[in-house]
Amino acid sequence: MKIRGSGGSLKPIILGLAVALALIAGYTDWRSRRIPNWLTVPGLLIGMSLNTLSGGWAGLKTSLLGAGLGLLVLLPFVFLRSLGAGDWKLAGALGAFVGWQAMVTLLMGSVFVAGVMALALVIYKRRFLQTLRNIGGILVSMVTFHKPSPEVSLDNPQSLKVPYGVALALTTVLFGVHSIWRT
Repeated sequence: MKIRGSGGSLKPIILGLAVALALIAGYTDWRSRRIPNWLTVPGLLIGMSLNTLSGGWAGLKTSLLGAGLGLLVLLPFVFLRSLGAGDWKLAGALGAFVGWQAMVTLLMGSVFVAGVMALALVIYKRRFLQTLRNIGGILVSMVTFHKPSPEVSLDNPQSLKVPYGVALALTTVLFGVHSIWRT
C-alpha cells in the first residue's frame, strides 16, 4: 500500500518514521527550545537510506531534493537569526523522508501554523505594535541584505519566540493523518 503524498507517493513506514521524528523534535523544541543534532543528523541519513532502499536511485534523488529544498528555503532565516539551526536541520531531515513535493506542502503548512502560533503569542503578550515594527525591520533587512537590528534576533532574550520545530511537527502530523485518511 502506498500513501499518496503531495504529488507523489509515500510508503507508510517512511511517512510513519517522518511523523515520529517530527513528534520527538517538536517535543524537545517545546521543552528546551532546542532540536539536537543527535536527532536531526541521523534523521537525515535514515530518510535518505529508506528512500534509497525503497526506490533505488530515484528514491535517493527524491530524498536529496526534499532535504535540499527544506534546507535551501529556510537558510536565509538562519542567517538573519530569526530561525534556529536545529529547526533548519529538522526541515532537511524531514525533507529526506518525504521528498521535495511533500516538503513544499510541509513548509507552506508550517509557516501557516507558526503564524497562528505567533499571532496567539503576540495577542497573549500584548505586543502587537512592537511586532509590526519588528516585521518591518526584518523585511527591510532581507531586501537590503543586512542583518536585522539586535532587537529582532533570536539572541535577544526579550523577543517573543515561536518554536518553529513545534509548528513543523504539527504540520507533519497533520500531513500524515491526511495522507492516511485519503487512502
